[in-house]
Amino acid sequence: MESLRDSSVVVTGAGGGIGAALARRFAAEGARVVVNDLDPGRARAVAEEIGGIAVPGDAATIVAPACEALGGAVDTFCANAGVGTEGGPETPDAQWNAAWDVNVMAHVRAARELLPGWLERGRGRFVSTVSAAGLLTMVGSAPYSVTKHAALAFAEWLSVSYRHRGVDVHAICPEGVRTDMLEATGAAGDVVLRPGAIAPEAVADALFAALADGRFLVLPHTTTQAHYTARATGTDNWLSAMNHLQQKVERRERAGLDGAQPVPDGAREEEPA
Repeated sequence: MESLRDSSVVVTGAGGGIGAALARRFAAEGARVVVNDLDPGRARAVAEEIGGIAVPGDAATIVAPACEALGGAVDTFCANAGVGTEGGPETPDAQWNAAWDVNVMAHVRAARELLPGWLERGRGRFVSTVSAAGLLTMVGSAPYSVTKHAALAFAEWLSVSYRHRGVDVHAICPEGVRTDMLEATGAAGDVVLRPGAIAPEAVADALFAALADGRFLVLPHTTTQAHYTARATGTDNWLSAMNHLQQKVERRERAGLDGAQPVPDGAREEEPA
């Protein structure tokens, strides 16, 4: 991996969690970092901590003001901002649209603005925070699962189309990470994500290992590759296993509604007849 010193980096959704960890790591490597977040106070706090530049606002319109703040071009763009919404087809269109806009179209709009300069210079890097939900799925959240699959597909398309022209693309696909988003995932998060949740800094470490190796997929959890392989090679068995997780989530939710104590993680639960 080439030196990042004095390179220009933009990280969206960097007011906390994975985004803040990425911003800190790039800054530690000597990069000039634009910290973007919808919350101006959080963006400024991280920027002050790392000696970066706070550019708060919508991640979908960040490229132009970020370039201006950096005094030129962007070398690495981390499309990290994301939203999670529980529910299935019954979820209101407004929430589906928000998930599409932030989790997918913000990536498309950024690439649209960045690619001409990258292709002219023959170099550039696009980092997409996808989530393991994009490789697998996430029980309890159709909008999140569907849009993260789309984000992965777009990152793959960018790599297929432009890697021979100097554009490096990396897709970060963690499972549970100890962030504010995890705290809002309810019973599904308790069952699926929380037991193996890692710190945001571990995600940043995994990205930098992938940068050094030139790998597209960034898998901070050691279990993800096996799950991904099982999904591809034994789809029906994998779907059955995921359905069992869904049933476990439903039992956890019912226990909460009834006022009963949820079954502790790791305890044996009888499958319903």
